[in-house]
Amino acid sequence: MPKLTVHGKSVEVENGTRLVLAIEDAGVPIGHRCGGKARCTTCRVSFDNGEPDTMTRAEHDKLAERSLIGQARLSCQISCDHDMSVRPLMTADDQPEWHGNTGARPTPHVEPDPERRPRAEWSD
Repeated sequence: MPKLTVHGKSVEVENGTRLVLAIEDAGVPIGHRCGGKARCTTCRVSFDNGEPDTMTRAEHDKLAERSLIGQARLSCQISCDHDMSVRPLMTADDQPEWHGNTGARPTPHVEPDPERRPRAEWSD
C-alpha cells in the first residue's frame, strides 16, 4: 500500500485512491470546489517527494491556463500508486469564505477521462 505524508502525518492508502480523497480522508480539509473535475484548481498541492511523472490532459490544460505548471499539481487528477509527500495549497482552514465547505466529494475515479501525458510534454 502506498504511504501518503501530508502535514507531517503519514497514512497508508489503498493503491489507486485519488490523492484528493486520500488527503481529505487523512483529516486535511483540502478544497475540491468543482467536485474533482479539474476545473477550479482548489485541490492544488506541491510535492515534497514522489511527484508523478505524468499528468492528465485536463490537469495540464487547467494548470497551463492559470500559469501554474511547475508550481502546483491538481490532487484530483492524481492516483496514489506510490509513496508521496505533499503540501495542500488551499484548505478550508485558510479559506474562510468557504465556510468550511470544501466542495462536493469527488468520485473514487479520476475524471474527466485520465489521458496521461509524460513530463516531456508539459509546457505552459
